[in-house]
Amino acid sequence: MASTRLTAESRAQALAALEGSQDSSAELDVLVVGGGVTGAGIALDAATRGLSTAIVEAQDWASGTSSRSSKLVHGGLRYLQMLDFHLVHEALTERDLLLKKLAPHLVKPVPFLYPLEHRVWERAYVGTGIALYDTLAALAPGRRAMPIHRHLSRRQMERKFPDLAHDAAIGAVQYWDASVDDARLVTTLVRTAASYGANAAARTQVVGLTKSATGAVNGAVVVDLETGREITVRARHVINATGVWTEDTEALAGDQGGLKVLASKGIHIVVPRERIRGSVGLILQTEKSVLFVIPWSRYWVVGTTDTPWEQDPVHPVATAADIDYVLEHANAVLAHPLTRDDIVGTYAGLRPLLQPGTKEGTGSAKVSREHTVASPAPGLTVIAGGKLTTYRVMAKDAVDFAIGQRAAALPSITHDIPLLGAVGLQAVRRQARAWAQRYRWSPQLVDHLLHRYGSALRDIVDLCEKDPSLARPLEHAGAYLRAEIHFGVSHEGALHLEDLLLHRTRLVYETADRGRGAVDEIADIVAPLLGWDEATVQSEKEAYLARTEAEDAAGREPDDASAEAVRLRAADVAAMQPLRG
Repeated sequence: MASTRLTAESRAQALAALEGSQDSSAELDVLVVGGGVTGAGIALDAATRGLSTAIVEAQDWASGTSSRSSKLVHGGLRYLQMLDFHLVHEALTERDLLLKKLAPHLVKPVPFLYPLEHRVWERAYVGTGIALYDTLAALAPGRRAMPIHRHLSRRQMERKFPDLAHDAAIGAVQYWDASVDDARLVTTLVRTAASYGANAAARTQVVGLTKSATGAVNGAVVVDLETGREITVRARHVINATGVWTEDTEALAGDQGGLKVLASKGIHIVVPRERIRGSVGLILQTEKSVLFVIPWSRYWVVGTTDTPWEQDPVHPVATAADIDYVLEHANAVLAHPLTRDDIVGTYAGLRPLLQPGTKEGTGSAKVSREHTVASPAPGLTVIAGGKLTTYRVMAKDAVDFAIGQRAAALPSITHDIPLLGAVGLQAVRRQARAWAQRYRWSPQLVDHLLHRYGSALRDIVDLCEKDPSLARPLEHAGAYLRAEIHFGVSHEGALHLEDLLLHRTRLVYETADRGRGAVDEIADIVAPLLGWDEATVQSEKEAYLARTEAEDAAGREPDDASAEAVRLRAADVAAMQPLRG
């Protein structure tokens, strides 16, 4: 296996491999464009089939939709209402595979209450639907990953969730799904793909696609956004997994075919755990979307919305109207209403919603209700739609489609490939007791570390053994160790301060100051690892502070257009370049 580390050095090596692909003997089998959960899954799928693989991402890993989700791994109860039993079964099978085998450290069971307002018919209707949900989950091979659902009386419901308003429900059905730190899942997928030989380069933007004399796509032109260096890459298959950027990337091929994708914005608010008394999550139907109240570590994540986003997809932001909507609907069922003063963070993401049909000129397509794989030009495969839970199935479909008849001889094996941190998890859980005693880590901190790193916690301990100061929590963000910041650079490929605060940790929305109080200490840890001089340190700090101040200001604006205008006052640390379609 290749190294599991993503570093500035491994990125440089990946860029060198991309440049070397111009030699016909070193041409890549697969170039994956897009470093969200789908692209990362594709890179792992292709690499474990023995295909020479590279993945590039214009920003940081998971910087788009895949770090801004509801952080759920679930079957999708709403699809039962559409009678799409196959889709629900597929998602539940993937949920259980993640829980039991692929990523048991990252994916955790979470109980939810579905409150009932009507005593007879609704209990029967909802109960039947959730019973079917459990039945479809039970069809997955092996032991059950989740407990079965339960019907609760009002008194039982109130014990589970004391802060549910007394007149909000006459009882509830409790069922189980799972949660995940979405950005960590993506980073772990990329690292796992790299361990099987995939070349991975973030902050590397595809600005053009190249074609052979016959008109087939045979590679791409990429720009290293850190240096401005341009590289031409040769690949037998280019797979576009760029989510809400799908149509922009398709257009680089110069053809009229492809998939049509609509960006839909969903926002979430984050409030402290002690602000709402409850030991389970809630799922509520609203007139526009589903509202979740999700227990998340020391917090509750509450959302979401579902509104068209017509601005640039790079920087979606929550507006005042979005925040008011979530507060209004959450407060409709909470005994003690939330206010803006209770919110410690917000985040906004864009769902890539497939539109009916494909563009004229698309040669062929494999379509499901959730995702579609198509080929608008020979050599170019496009996948869009879907959701985080089924990323592995999407990746399999994309690679199968791209390599065509070769898929029979090189079938996907990712259902048997645990992600980094999964193997040896039980042993490390036991070893962690001694480490906790040695470094005076609380049980809560140990649980936090195991959930984030699994058996790779040994790498964190190695760092602490070499430098005991890294075993201390951050002074102004005590939920994270100094070693986690180091690890974000030395193992997880962070190149900028914002990478650490937005994606390697969640400080940007877990603290009321968006992590600003921890910036100086984090920069001190990072600077020697990335070779930053004092001017670079100051520039990185200023860029992060400007970003967070702009996002705070955007949250006070009434609509998307004005919010985006405010957000764009802060410059990007590695600005994307215009496309050359």
